[in-house]
Amino acid sequence: MLLDHRLAVARELLLRHLRARMCTGPLVESPRVMRDWLRLRLAGLEHEVFIVLFLDTRHRLIEAVEMFRGTLTQTSVYPREVVKGALARNAAAVAFAHNHPSGSAEPSHADEFLTQRLKTALALVDVQALDHLVVGADQVVSFAERGLI
Repeated sequence: MLLDHRLAVARELLLRHLRARMCTGPLVESPRVMRDWLRLRLAGLEHEVFIVLFLDTRHRLIEAVEMFRGTLTQTSVYPREVVKGALARNAAAVAFAHNHPSGSAEPSHADEFLTQRLKTALALVDVQALDHLVVGADQVVSFAERGLI
């Protein structure tokens, strides 16, 4: 019990440290910090979670928000809500992230289709979609690195 508590406290402190680092500079210049934070935040969950990272004009983190929570195999994501979130935070850009509880970080066709729908919806209000990251076990796959966004 004591070890579990200490591990939980250590995890929370590390999450806070990495999040603070994401706020200090452009995320595109420190993708490892973002990947580490996402891996720590999402890996091991037994349900899908969809997070939106709202960024300012210099691509610094404004806020990371868990916008949608789903089941073991899927999450319903509503572009309207993502656009509303971006406008409410005056975000210039966003990055998306979600986990695959199966442990595979390989994006599905549904992930690709969703990303394009979100990108199109956000473009209507001049918000740039920079990346979509899929976390599975200890791996993170970037749509931007694969030319999918």
